[in-house]
Amino acid sequence: MEKVNSWEWFIGQFEPMSKIDLTAYKRPQMERRINSFMRSAGAEDYQQFLNIIRTDKRIYRKFIEHLTINVSEFFRNQSHWDVLEREIVPSLLKERKALKVWSAGCSTGEEPYSLAMMFQEKFQSRVEKIIASDLDDEVLDKAGIGLYGEKAFETVPSLYQKKYFTREGDFYKIADGVKKTVHFQRHDLLMDRYPSGLDLILCRNVVIYFTEETKQKLYRKFADALRSGGVIFIGSTEQIFQAKEVGLQSTTTFFYRKF
Repeated sequence: MEKVNSWEWFIGQFEPMSKIDLTAYKRPQMERRINSFMRSAGAEDYQQFLNIIRTDKRIYRKFIEHLTINVSEFFRNQSHWDVLEREIVPSLLKERKALKVWSAGCSTGEEPYSLAMMFQEKFQSRVEKIIASDLDDEVLDKAGIGLYGEKAFETVPSLYQKKYFTREGDFYKIADGVKKTVHFQRHDLLMDRYPSGLDLILCRNVVIYFTEETKQKLYRKFADALRSGGVIFIGSTEQIFQAKEVGLQSTTTFFYRKF
């Protein structure tokens, strides 16, 4: 039995209440994040911190947001989206009339809405479905509303700003025609069943927080979720080591195809 107030004890106590398995994450990074938040909440040890987050819903909500690191923007790393638009999607559409796409770890919706706008503008809406998932229910609620502030709006290309957004006070709302293409749902990459028969998966800057062993397991699951010839698009700081072992091969930087 783990010693009370040890790291192992804390993550064992935290998983039943949060359904988040912290053993799959890189310990040094996660321990630093948790300890800094714990101090800011006025807790001196893990036991005291657990008591706080069990009784104070506001602090618990802030802690979950702190853990899940919800950072997103429209068309993040624009040059990579250019490759997606010019090379990857046209190659996939040679084999399918419409694509089935998954944005895994979608945060507040900027990524799947970027996809929806791109398909509507460049590919005659030849997308069957865009599944957008995240572990955090609150960010999914925000994504479903589709309302963004000035900072987020500034990352949208000017053409898309004019065609797919309307101003509402200090915010910008995405068009209903874009919203209806995206299907938001809660999904835990570690625990839940993956969709199947996908043509394209975007999972960008999500798995960097996991251990190498967990990353490899996730990439295998992603490969299984793709149909033969399907593609996964990863983040700008990521690389799939031993890609062939999970059934993937690099096609161009940040894109891997299932063989």
